Amino acid sequence: MDINKTSVFNVAELRQELILMTVNEVIEALEFKGYNPTNQLVGYLATGDLKYITTFNESRKKIGKYDRSEILMAIINAYMGK
Repeated sequence: MDINKTSVFNVAELRQELILMTVNEVIEALEFKGYNPTNQLVGYLATGDLKYITTFNESRKKIGKYDRSEILMAIINAYMGK
């Protein structure tokens, strides 16, 4: 590690990672409760109705912290490798 080199901290990348971690936690909770996570997430992202997301492990509360457009952008960016 070069102590003379300045590290760059990218807040946008960190936020995207936090969103993706949350989505993964929600997917796990939905699967655990027997739901199809794809259908449930699409329902939520299309309508904004948090009732598509289980309350198990506070999943509804966790995903509700983020704007739906941010969630979609994070998923698309991850898919595209960005």
